Amino acid sequence: MFTGVKVFSATKAKEREELGENVTRWMKSNSDLEIVDRVVAQSSDNEFHCYTLVLFYKHKTAQQPPPQQP
Repeated sequence: MFTGVKVFSATKAKEREELGENVTRWMKSNSDLEIVDRVVAQSSDNEFHCYTLVLFYKHKTAQQPPPQQP
């Protein structure tokens, strides 16, 4: 189950080169999120190549200690 979606896409060559760094930067600045799934797609026509990365995430839950046995 996820609570949010973040989409990264790049069409121009420079944007495609920087895509990984942008994703890494976003993940580091949102370390309270857990990535639960992802979709990677490429689409092309005669002139452009577009990469899209979709991250599905949820907020990390605080670790609960195991219940105490009586």
